[in-house]
Amino acid sequence: MPAAPSTTVPTSPALTSAEGMGIPSLEVRDLVKVFGGGGGPGRQPEVRAVDGITFSVDEGEFFGFLGPNGAGKTTAIKIVTTLLARTSGHVRVLGHDLDTEGSAIRRLIGYTGQSAGVDGELTGRENLALMGHLYHLPTPLIRQRVDELLEVLQLTDAADRVAYTYSGGMRRRLDLGSGLVHHPRLLFLDEPTTGLDPQTRNAVWEYLRRLHRDEGITIFLTTQYMEEADQLCERLAIIDHGKLVAAGTPAQLKAEVGADAVTIRLPHDASFEATQTRALTLVQRAPGVVEASRFDEGVVARAQNGGSVLIEILRILETERIPVNEVAVAHPTLDQVFLKHTGHAMRVEEVRPASRMGWANRRR
Repeated sequence: MPAAPSTTVPTSPALTSAEGMGIPSLEVRDLVKVFGGGGGPGRQPEVRAVDGITFSVDEGEFFGFLGPNGAGKTTAIKIVTTLLARTSGHVRVLGHDLDTEGSAIRRLIGYTGQSAGVDGELTGRENLALMGHLYHLPTPLIRQRVDELLEVLQLTDAADRVAYTYSGGMRRRLDLGSGLVHHPRLLFLDEPTTGLDPQTRNAVWEYLRRLHRDEGITIFLTTQYMEEADQLCERLAIIDHGKLVAAGTPAQLKAEVGADAVTIRLPHDASFEATQTRALTLVQRAPGVVEASRFDEGVVARAQNGGSVLIEILRILETERIPVNEVAVAHPTLDQVFLKHTGHAMRVEEVRPASRMGWANRRR
């Protein structure tokens, strides 16, 4: 079933592979997933969870889906990882067709869902080894890979403790390791840091950066955190109500919102108004300034590259002996990008991590 023109933009370069990045690891075209509908009594209303999206992820890329809960991120990632049937559309993963080569796809990818898949009654080492056996890896290779991952995940000291004694962050790292035992070429992470405290979240970010850099794995991340997408993703797509509404590098997306704001605060003395007028005239003429205006404490300028423009403005003002009290540069944010493309702010919903008591109860 073809996608509606308003939901698919196959000609937009932002929705396709980044130029020069290599062969796509993932190609998705006109993907649709509909829940509900159908005839008969008790009919459920039709919900288009994924609404005709087209995008690709390049080999070696760190790509992200950014959107709120219910946007369609998890539905899309479950489809491309062969966990959920689609309604229509075409998908190729690492060159394999989703319809006919599902087994080959599953051997080549790793997947970590929103809920930790760690068995609390097994040790960290046993959890990783179990995944190796499920992938039919040779036993000597499993031992080697488990030792490597425990060190990389910083879990060596806790390797032989049962997982229910692990903290939430340790369980999350162990869960990430479970998806890496078989050396996947493409790793899917569905909101990997939801529910983690800020310190643990930063530790997971650093691990993912190292993983991407040192092992060259292609990573597809879904997240509802603006900062996470901005910090980790080389390129991302914003998804809302099942549709891709914008895509590009974080810098490109923020540049579309508008220019940086360069704020110059002046001394508020008897000559303030005269100084402000002179400063405004000079700032308006500064290279790179798009526009400039007064405000109650001085002058604010708009520029595409605020940091460089600020240096030039300060040089000009110093040459003209205009005193400056304070300067600041405010860059566009992904929050503003999301608001621009969807018409509403994104609500972030935290999910409480499993408590130690919950693991203890399970063990009993």
